[in-house]
Amino acid sequence: MTDFLLELLSEEIPARMQGKARADLEKLFAEQLAAAGLKAQSLQTFSTPRRLALIARGLPETTQAVSEELKGPPADAPQAAIDGFLRKAGLTRDALETRDVKGRATLFAVIEKPGRATADVLAEAIPAIIRAFPWPKSMRWGTASQTTESLRWVRPLQGIIALLGGYVVPCEVDGLVAGDSTVGHRFHHKGAVTIAGVEDYASALRAAHVIVDHDERASIIRGGAAKAARDAGYVLVEDEGLVIENAGLTEWPVPLLGRYDPAFLEVPPEVIQLTTRINQKYFIVRDAAGALAPAFVCTANISAHDGGKAIVAGNEKVLAARLSDARFFWELDQKKTLAQHSEKLANIVFHEKLGTVADKVERVAKLARWLCEEGIVKGDAALAEQAARLCKADLVTEMVGEFPELQGLMGGYYAAKEGLDPQVAAAVRDHYKPVGQGDDVPTAPVTVAVSLADKLDTLFCFFAAQEWPTGSRDPFALRRAALACIGQTLASGARFQLLSVADAANSRADRFYSELWLSAVQRRGEIVGKGAKLAPSNESHVSFGFDLLDFFADRLKVQQREAGVRHDLIDAVFALGGEDDLVRLLARVHALQAFVETGEGGNLLAGYKRAANILKKEGRGDASATVHTPETGGGIAQTGEEDPLSMVEDPGVALAVAEMAQPGSGLPYEPEPAEIALIEALDKAESLAALAIHGEDFEGAMAALAVLRAPIDAFFDDVTVNDADPDKRTARLNLLARFRAAVHRVADFSKIEG
Repeated sequence: MTDFLLELLSEEIPARMQGKARADLEKLFAEQLAAAGLKAQSLQTFSTPRRLALIARGLPETTQAVSEELKGPPADAPQAAIDGFLRKAGLTRDALETRDVKGRATLFAVIEKPGRATADVLAEAIPAIIRAFPWPKSMRWGTASQTTESLRWVRPLQGIIALLGGYVVPCEVDGLVAGDSTVGHRFHHKGAVTIAGVEDYASALRAAHVIVDHDERASIIRGGAAKAARDAGYVLVEDEGLVIENAGLTEWPVPLLGRYDPAFLEVPPEVIQLTTRINQKYFIVRDAAGALAPAFVCTANISAHDGGKAIVAGNEKVLAARLSDARFFWELDQKKTLAQHSEKLANIVFHEKLGTVADKVERVAKLARWLCEEGIVKGDAALAEQAARLCKADLVTEMVGEFPELQGLMGGYYAAKEGLDPQVAAAVRDHYKPVGQGDDVPTAPVTVAVSLADKLDTLFCFFAAQEWPTGSRDPFALRRAALACIGQTLASGARFQLLSVADAANSRADRFYSELWLSAVQRRGEIVGKGAKLAPSNESHVSFGFDLLDFFADRLKVQQREAGVRHDLIDAVFALGGEDDLVRLLARVHALQAFVETGEGGNLLAGYKRAANILKKEGRGDASATVHTPETGGGIAQTGEEDPLSMVEDPGVALAVAEMAQPGSGLPYEPEPAEIALIEALDKAESLAALAIHGEDFEGAMAALAVLRAPIDAFFDDVTVNDADPDKRTARLNLLARFRAAVHRVADFSKIEG
């Protein structure tokens, strides 16, 4: 067994690419070895700003000899078929063997592949790895770059080390010949660094002021930055992303503490943090009270003879210039009110189909006011409208132009500086929240009104404009908006029906939006009017509200997955139709999940499925059910277009079904005890469940259904549904239909798995 070292030296590799590059190098190397029948005992990768390296330990010195057997055509096959097989095998006719296969002479080729030296395998693998390397961005360079056949690399490739057991593996890529030397630190070491072998690699480069292990450099930065802050009486704000980035920018990291003028602390702390972190890659520090301190920690790439004083001074000077710009923007923006800034929104296109940002602000303001006026959100309607009209104003400020990440936040600061109501300032600041998983969900009423109005308007507009997400594409972040609406609604307890809010938004929108809305609805109506039945995939191209509910159902499944809520139960409640109050819907789902996970619920579900299957076999399924009444004495065939639960909601039909199945209703037979018991249980369960649902006591509704478990089990055990007597069969099928309808008042059990 022997070890192998590969180093690819180049100009600076971007820090953000180094982690994936290490993983890609390991993957490509392992694949090349596997193709040759080799496998290393272990692989280890390294990266610095100027190199990408790999060490493979425990490689055999040669590959195993293998014998490959290929089955060919029958011996009496046409010559053309035999010649083709010979070309594939690379053999002549006399090298083939003839064997009996099921009584027929068949040709076989046995190809002996002798073992190869591992060095030869590596000599072929190294150029293949380099040319196939999947950099996110790469370049060509030099005179060879005039042809597309030239080598591409993230930055110009400068050298290759390829050592197997201390000996150079001879290979060449685009004029670069593999050797045994590299370079050390750009400033601390001059000349080449010769590597004797695998064990010498890290130590030889360390002597040249290069730490090749990314994790070791990250550990030095993490600990050194915390110590530098602690020695100055501050506390480092931990930032693992910044640790990784600085480790990718340095080969010999040295954390140093710098300071800036405390006068800059007049600028909002988020601005200072963004300036120092994003622009300069500095760590933030706080004082003992947790307030932002006028200091920072930078990471030098050199051990300076003066202890880093000149480096710190240079960084302080650069940061002071950055903070001066930020303070200038801060002061300049405050020379206008937010209302004055918002006048520029009319010049910004929100979307080509949906007008300007000013148009959107107008819609959001009207909807936010309506949400409060209707009592959906318990906030001040006037303040909600005012906040909505100002919520996008900071988009045209200098500060947000420099730092887009601060949208909303800067508007909140400017509103507070302007002396506006604190509720307005908070709503302007937080109306984008929540922007992602784990983000804070505002609960202040005025903020909730503006936030919901903003996100709902976005969803309504883009669905009306037929600009919905497709596959993995979601250019307008509609999935995120829906998840945010769900989170906001559940956190605040806001009660509303989604389509009712959509209608209200439409009625209060400008003419352009209304026409867009009507166009979507009318187009769907025209297609359905022509007799076409829309599949969900086609319906999404021509509907608005119908699709929006499905979209919210899917997002609700995603949002509730981590809470352990089953997706099929959400489907079961949505399938009832007319349920788009998210708070009510989720309460219903939670009650349903608790119920079906009990023994009573599981047995009732089994009884329901048995009843549904019998009804389906008898042509009494949802889409083709026949409703029987005493008056008709027969069946009224349904077309399949009706609401499948219409029988549940029609008191006359429900009463007729119930009367027909009860004793004394004129039936020519005496009902069996199990029939009577089920009828009595249904009488009780239906009324109790209806009252519980009306009072939003969904646990009570489930408990009311639970009493049906024993009667339905006894019914199936003791009663022959498909009796030879047609009157008995009809009455008993009606009773099962009544049972199914009673269960459907709570949820569509046909959607429940299991």
